[in-house]
Amino acid sequence: MYKRQGNALIEANGVAGISIENIMIDSFDNGAGGPLFNNVAQHWNHSKFWGWMKPNGGGSNPGSLEKLLISDFGSVAKFEAAFINAGVSQFGSGWCWLVKGADGKLSVTKTPNGENPIVHGQKALLGCDVWEHSYYIDFRNKRPAYLTNFLDNLVNWENVASRM
Repeated sequence: MYKRQGNALIEANGVAGISIENIMIDSFDNGAGGPLFNNVAQHWNHSKFWGWMKPNGGGSNPGSLEKLLISDFGSVAKFEAAFINAGVSQFGSGWCWLVKGADGKLSVTKTPNGENPIVHGQKALLGCDVWEHSYYIDFRNKRPAYLTNFLDNLVNWENVASRM
């Protein structure tokens, strides 16, 4: 849905041939929440979301990623707690993220709706969709359980590490 609508909006706005990341940044800077931004950002978010997961995921992090998580958060458990807290405390629809800042440090953030770290000058290493459509059937109103399950059983840590 987002891709089809996004493609139509890309054509209508004369931005064909520009990278999706630059379209997101430009359309966000020119009025966050507009139809072009919402469609291309949600397409990007969801396209990455599927790559951040794999069957029987979760488990231990690749060594280089684990070292950075420990260095920047104090422990992997503290990163996980921060990530879950970001997702749980995101009011309404949105995303929680593990990001790498311009300073090279890892941090956790959250964004509303389709907004993502790219528009804030950060590199998204891992994101989790906390819109109800992502978890309601399996977890009902238990967003914390959904996020714990995401980290413990679904995350493709090799994909996350490759984005650094």
